[in-house]
Amino acid sequence: MPEPVQDYKNHAKVVPLFHFVAFPLLFLNLVWAVWRATQAPSADSVIAAATAAALVLVLFFARIFALRVQDRVIRLEMRLRLRELLPIGLHPRIVDFTPEQLVALRFASDAELPDLAQVVLRDHIASKKVIKLMIKDWNADHLRA
Repeated sequence: MPEPVQDYKNHAKVVPLFHFVAFPLLFLNLVWAVWRATQAPSADSVIAAATAAALVLVLFFARIFALRVQDRVIRLEMRLRLRELLPIGLHPRIVDFTPEQLVALRFASDAELPDLAQVVLRDHIASKKVIKLMIKDWNADHLRA
């Protein structure tokens, strides 16, 4: 089955079972456990509330850690792409890109990337949203976490 066309409006990754099932259920469990611990304090209710809080934190950090690793891989990938696509004179400037700029630039096609990268550096554009909105020829990324 072909992947849908991707652009700025639909590029955000949503995992329904994570975003709409697991997180709401664990958050609801936390609210319920805290409510029970405040209404009828006991060792069991406090431990249940602490465990519920820990589960929400585990889910949150699991997502954050996966995104952080993904951003590190994107940084490496983009530095390699820039080394291939930028003029040799700009190679020393590759280290000047912030991780946020590189994450946004990854959606630019190979044809568009050199000019867009130069604009981002020249104009000190830091906002991922602004950079993504500047992309005309979107390079889809369907392998994201």
